[in-house]
Amino acid sequence: MANPVRVRGAGQIRKKDLIPFTRQMSGMLNAGMSIISAVSTLEEQNTSKLFKPILKGLRDSIESGSPFSDGLAIYPQVFDPMYVNMVAAGEASGQFAPVLKRLAVMLDSSARLVRKVKSALTYPTVIMSLALIIALGLITFVVPVFAEMFSGFGKELPGPTQFLVNVGEWIKKYWYMLGIVIGGGVYAFKRWRGTTAGRYATDSAFLKIPVFGELVLKVSIGRFCRLFADMLSSGVPILNALDIVARSIGNAALEKSFLDARAGVEQGGTLSASLEGKPFLPILMVRMIAAGEKAGRVDEMLTSIADSYDEEVETMLATLTSLMEPFLMVFLGVVIGGIVVAMFMPIFQLGSVVSG
Repeated sequence: MANPVRVRGAGQIRKKDLIPFTRQMSGMLNAGMSIISAVSTLEEQNTSKLFKPILKGLRDSIESGSPFSDGLAIYPQVFDPMYVNMVAAGEASGQFAPVLKRLAVMLDSSARLVRKVKSALTYPTVIMSLALIIALGLITFVVPVFAEMFSGFGKELPGPTQFLVNVGEWIKKYWYMLGIVIGGGVYAFKRWRGTTAGRYATDSAFLKIPVFGELVLKVSIGRFCRLFADMLSSGVPILNALDIVARSIGNAALEKSFLDARAGVEQGGTLSASLEGKPFLPILMVRMIAAGEKAGRVDEMLTSIADSYDEEVETMLATLTSLMEPFLMVFLGVVIGGIVVAMFMPIFQLGSVVSG
């Protein structure tokens, strides 16, 4: 197999081209086309400057006599180990087209869930960011004007107003220091997060956050079960499937739990027994997998677990969206309202100042 090739715009290809490519390949193979004809057809009709060279590379690899999965493995940034191993298992079992169809459905389902999560979190993030920007602008530019108007009466500013004035003056004077501190903190955090210990610590801590940690856990468990079920159904050996899926979860704490369970399976234990007691893994998932093992239908049970968790995630997202609006109202009222009240407190006291 050729050495891996670095791909320009791999993230964009995965978002825009991977699902259509997988679905179209499955459709053409089901229609009776050969692999080389299907890839050549897609290469001819593709107009993407990023993806077209990859299709050409796949065609060249197939024409040289290599299996399709080997051609995919040349581009690991686009076709991850899970994708390549499922295709390889499909080739070995003669179920190439069904495996590609299963891959397309799985990728589409995963992308849809990611879009829902992003959509639910985008609105509050934008509102809170705008509120902080407005608050910063009021503190830095507007409050000092009100303070200057009031200072001519020779009386001290109210405590809240003086506090905002001091904050605004500090920001104006030391804004570069604030930028250095924030930038340095972000850089240091990213460096620490890049280490194995840092990634595990932050991912573990995030799973313990109320509501959002539970949401991430449900998304991750649902993803694990669906990917694992699809890989087992495609004929991938259980140890290989566990290793690949665990590393594709995206959370170091869960990854460690699943890899520890893999070690138990490798030593001869059942999957459910190996998962038992591992940190962050829901006991319900373990019990359902145990039931699937007894019935000899682990992949079906895993799919059922994934469907259940996906439904719970959608319910949580709908609930979060509805609860976020009153929370944002309170946040805006406290931040923006508090600043406005502090701005006008000197005006409220003008009567007493003049009479005094």
